[in-house]
Amino acid sequence: MKTYAGDRTIDGIVVTVDGENLNDQRQHHQYCAAGFEWSYEGDGPSQLAYALLVDHLGDYQKAEALQDRFMREIVANFQNEWEMNSADIAHVLNSFAS
Repeated sequence: MKTYAGDRTIDGIVVTVDGENLNDQRQHHQYCAAGFEWSYEGDGPSQLAYALLVDHLGDYQKAEALQDRFMREIVANFQNEWEMNSADIAHVLNSFAS
């Protein structure tokens, strides 16, 4: 099971998956040139939502289809520090299907 975490540090925003930097996936779809953000609805949170979904699903098209709702309902509500695992993401995506 993968663990995703984000933190606002003195050096800037850090987002990891299992302790390694999460790929922002801008080479596949760029929502925001500046990179990741969270705690509001916008381009930076969209980039984070997309990257989390690509990493979790391994499917760029599904991630793109789900990113807006995932950004609005999950990423926009993250606190300054957050953590979720692959089971949490699966649970959210299952709730979208019902």
